[in-house]
Amino acid sequence: MASPDAKSPNNVASGNGIGGSDDAAHSNALSQQYGGNHKTGWLAYLPDSWLPYVQLARLSPPAGLFLIYFPHAFGLLHAATLKRSSPDVVLGAAGLMFGASFFFSNAAHIWNDLIDARLDALVERTCNRPIPRGAVTPFAATVFAVTQAIGAAVFLLYLPLERLEALLYALPSIIGSTYYPWAKRHTDVPQLVLGFCLAWGIVMGSIAVGVRPFNTGLLDSAKPSVESSTLCLFTASILWTMIYDTIYAHQDLKDDRKAGIKSLAVLYGDRTKSLLWQLLALMLAMLIVCGTLSEMGIVYYVVAVGGSVTSLGLMILMVELKSSESCWWWFGKGFWYAGGSIAGGLLAEYLLKVAIHER
Repeated sequence: MASPDAKSPNNVASGNGIGGSDDAAHSNALSQQYGGNHKTGWLAYLPDSWLPYVQLARLSPPAGLFLIYFPHAFGLLHAATLKRSSPDVVLGAAGLMFGASFFFSNAAHIWNDLIDARLDALVERTCNRPIPRGAVTPFAATVFAVTQAIGAAVFLLYLPLERLEALLYALPSIIGSTYYPWAKRHTDVPQLVLGFCLAWGIVMGSIAVGVRPFNTGLLDSAKPSVESSTLCLFTASILWTMIYDTIYAHQDLKDDRKAGIKSLAVLYGDRTKSLLWQLLALMLAMLIVCGTLSEMGIVYYVVAVGGSVTSLGLMILMVELKSSESCWWWFGKGFWYAGGSIAGGLLAEYLLKVAIHER
């Protein structure tokens, strides 16, 4: 994850340069964010004509992809632990979900930029994204989005379900992701909408290893049911997204207010940190209840629960919400460490449970 200053983000955020050097540093920091107009790292090896499409799909840095993939990983590892799935099943499901996440992430981000192009042009951080700056036409972006959506849909064929059932399980995420760009216009809580869309990956990840986290009874005579521990993990994932995306939204607070864009950052303003602490407390509770219902061991509580809550707590404590650079830096750190902790704790728990089961 690119950062303005890996040693001290708050020093960068406070602007220790003079005049033009401050402006240049600020502009460079904005260009390094995903969707920004930069050509560093592996992007330097690509033809210039490819760059706007890579930027449109949010592939550099890869936070855009992993905010989609992490919940899928949570779901498949949690379900595999409950079911004691074999390692080959888990590896296959992980690969399947990564491929699906890649195409779904591309499609969702392109769609978001298509709908938000007019608003993005009004915001300093996003005005240089490919569509607002004219590097990609809306028609070309639409074609690109459709191809990526088709690519994501192909992976539904490989789930251990009938095709209609696989589509019905994916439908809430498809509808939510399609609506999400308008949520910023219709509601003060678009972070909740985004959290639901992303957390739905837990459902799809569970299905990938053959575990249905819920049954509506629409396609069979089974009584409607919900797997309680998965529901708690799902809720925790929503809360996690609401925390990091609210901090992310604070980057654009002034511009969003002028443009009429809604968010929890706009709604709470200077009171945001109080909200974030409450969301973190609820997330902690959900992760603990999930572990209790799933009969998880100490590794889960230390790594998944302790690691994620500590990293997010540090992020909430240290981030300067009035600084775009600080919000971006801490968003990156909190996102990766929290997501990695939950995935790592679930993976460790799975490996221990499978090792014990095979004895």
